[in-house]
Amino acid sequence: MKNSKFILGGLAALLFASQTMGQAPIKSSYAPVNLPEAFAVTMARLTSGKPDVMKRQQDLLQERYDLRNDPAPGNTMTRGKPIQQGIRVKLTAGTTWEQLASLTPEQIREGNIFPEGFLPLPHPNHPEGGMLFPKFEIDEIKKQEGRDLTRFDLDFDLPDHFLPEFPPPMFLTTRPDLGDVSQGKLITSDNFFELFNGILNPKQIEGLRLLVTPFPQQQFNDTNDRRSEHPSRGVACFDCHSNGHTNGATHLSGDTRPQEYRHRIDTPSLRGVNIQRLFGSQRALKTVEDFTEFEQRGAYFDGDPLLATQKGVNILERGSQVQFMAEFEELLDFPPAPKLDVFGKLDPAKATVAELRGQEIFFGKGQCAVCHAPPYYTDNSMHNLQVERFYKPRIINGLMAGVDGPIKTFSLRGIKDSPPYLHDGRLLTLEDTVEYFNLILGTKLSAKEKDDLVAFLRVL
Repeated sequence: MKNSKFILGGLAALLFASQTMGQAPIKSSYAPVNLPEAFAVTMARLTSGKPDVMKRQQDLLQERYDLRNDPAPGNTMTRGKPIQQGIRVKLTAGTTWEQLASLTPEQIREGNIFPEGFLPLPHPNHPEGGMLFPKFEIDEIKKQEGRDLTRFDLDFDLPDHFLPEFPPPMFLTTRPDLGDVSQGKLITSDNFFELFNGILNPKQIEGLRLLVTPFPQQQFNDTNDRRSEHPSRGVACFDCHSNGHTNGATHLSGDTRPQEYRHRIDTPSLRGVNIQRLFGSQRALKTVEDFTEFEQRGAYFDGDPLLATQKGVNILERGSQVQFMAEFEELLDFPPAPKLDVFGKLDPAKATVAELRGQEIFFGKGQCAVCHAPPYYTDNSMHNLQVERFYKPRIINGLMAGVDGPIKTFSLRGIKDSPPYLHDGRLLTLEDTVEYFNLILGTKLSAKEKDDLVAFLRVL
């Protein structure tokens, strides 16, 4: 008999248990609850493997992208962080964007010249997966609350200059007169009451309290099956959705198995959640209440109720706690866009010539408005871009780059504040995003038209 072996991800979402000699491994949707080794052994093993894991991911990023810090002159996010400029996705040697755009998907696929940066982006350690936070979030939470979101096995992979500004501003639909109600601070359990007492009603304050309250989560909990050195109180909703926006924290989707088919998730902004009708990039939950409850019952544990029970499942009461959280979330507004009129289009008296040309492309040749309709620049639907037409399926650092399937249309309002782009963060700049859709949709925009389209997107 062979010794039993387990290939464990952080979620251990797919378990291969070696059986007797000659028998094939049995695939399972369920993770092991009783782990085969002591926590100290797991920590030592994963810590020692961390340099190789991070080097593998950084090598991939360097192969795919130009990662230098090159801000666009005069262009910033809402609170002033510079916006990165230029196409950062690297082309296959000997090709140009114009040449690519002239080819059919079949020609690009057979020639194996689809840009690597347009392929799905794996989690920094895809077989392991789990919640992973940028260092600036980790440092601020530790400073304010003494809670440590550091993982002993992984560091965040994308450079800070490609991530949203931190802390981001927060705007409320009920009090637009106040502007940024965060007052430049990261909203946590340490300060939420003093910041919002007298602005929110009692239900909304309770909802916000729950959103900044840490709950046990797969990688951060009190059990030995964790990825923090010490037992942890857990993770709060606003640890990823900083100030109701996003800090770029990443995870894996919980809705598919085996592990290599799970998609990386780039934390979406909660701004404008009141105008959304679909929640989750692919799950298509129909209300923010459903999503709020789902996050607590499933996503924190990657859709595994057995692990939730083991680590401390948090069942919120639907009629009060879930509703209170949702009521606050639905107050989160988009940042001001002073160049837009009441219809969500440019005011000609305020816009530049390039921005106006970009708007014309957006609603015309670029085909953007087919899905991203004003005033909020979403159709509240899902679309399958069939990007797999352009490349052959392959394994990339533990991720099966196969099909993305249908993805919901995210709002483009305030898009300059939300890099990186696409559901998995594979596109680092707006220029990358325009180039991606120009190829995928076959719109054949000129270099000047692409520049004008980026100019328009920056003012939404």
